[in-house]
Amino acid sequence: MKFEHRAIPIVLVAVLIDVIGFGIVMPVLPGLVTSLGHVKLDAAADIAGWMSAAFALAGFFAGPVLGNLGDRYGRRPVLIVSMCAFAIDYALMSAAPTLAWLFVGRIIAGAAGATFGPAAAVIADVTPPEKRSAAFGMIGMAFGLGFILGPALGGISAGLGLRAPFVIAAICAGLNAIIMFFFLPETLAQENRRPFRLRDAHIIGAFRPLFHAGNAAPLLLAWFLWQLAGTVYPTTWAFWAAIRFGWDANAIGWSLAYVGLLTGLVQGFLTGRVIGRIGERNAALLALACASVTLFAYALTQQGWQVYAFFLIGAFGAFAYPALNGILSRMVDATRQGALQGGIASMNNVTMILGPLIASQALARGTRHGFDGAAFLVAGGLMAGAALIIALFVPAIRPGAAEPGSE
Repeated sequence: MKFEHRAIPIVLVAVLIDVIGFGIVMPVLPGLVTSLGHVKLDAAADIAGWMSAAFALAGFFAGPVLGNLGDRYGRRPVLIVSMCAFAIDYALMSAAPTLAWLFVGRIIAGAAGATFGPAAAVIADVTPPEKRSAAFGMIGMAFGLGFILGPALGGISAGLGLRAPFVIAAICAGLNAIIMFFFLPETLAQENRRPFRLRDAHIIGAFRPLFHAGNAAPLLLAWFLWQLAGTVYPTTWAFWAAIRFGWDANAIGWSLAYVGLLTGLVQGFLTGRVIGRIGERNAALLALACASVTLFAYALTQQGWQVYAFFLIGAFGAFAYPALNGILSRMVDATRQGALQGGIASMNNVTMILGPLIASQALARGTRHGFDGAAFLVAGGLMAGAALIIALFVPAIRPGAAEPGSE
């Protein structure tokens, strides 16, 4: 595989290790929350939703700050500091004696931010606008591979105890920081840096340039609904699978690994070709439609094997991130790519505040009333809404053409 710049494979490895660290703890989280909280699975899902909301609330305020710091001081220091904070977070969670400690760890991680925003800014720095969608697809491929390895390792290492995956995740995050310290070059040129202003370091300031480019509002709303729907997976998947199918940590881990495998294959081998052929808007529509159909199917499925069958359709939802991000990144200039990605991260964190609460409440309440698929039914509706907005309000763009207002 040919890369536009030597920084790209390094940030892809950073994303990979980050996702391994995140995914490795997912299979054991239900057991840890039920153990520390002395509650049943439906109540544990509710608690996990509030935990995700705490993570996201911290990230909502920190995301634009980190993005603007990246536009001032460069991507490299922001990425390294973030990974050090994640290592501390997982170490705290590995030793957490109470649920309150788990919440503290999640708040630290939320404030530090994840690698996706800065990694996307690195790619935007070194990739021509017409090639960014395919390059953003490589981030998705790294995410998919991480989701193969992470949950599988989580399920396997759960045999060593509920805390073992958190220790491994802390080591992964620390290794990530070391790799970037020694090998990641700075990609933000001095002439593209701009002063840090606290008044711009918030979500409105990050998105202000987009509204001068045109077509921003429907794109951002569609992104918001897409992300809101997507929170159903990290928030409720492990709990839902345990409730509906009786799966243990090992079975949950392998199901997530399967999701990661298909996502990685789609991102790695189809994204560039499909977007190049049908354009970013149509690729986004295809992705959102497939994702919506799959979510509705999960709400109704009764057999574990059907999960694997339906995700053969859902995997095409992986086109959404590179397609939408590719359009948005061409709507701002080189000096504000970090702010854009920070703003997107902050908006994602809004969805991570609201989404887990919606999904976990839907799962808990639906389960109590005899329908444990309610969370996926709600998510499918949100995903369909995002597709409808793109279809009605985002104009078609010829593949390779510039976004209106970007010049």
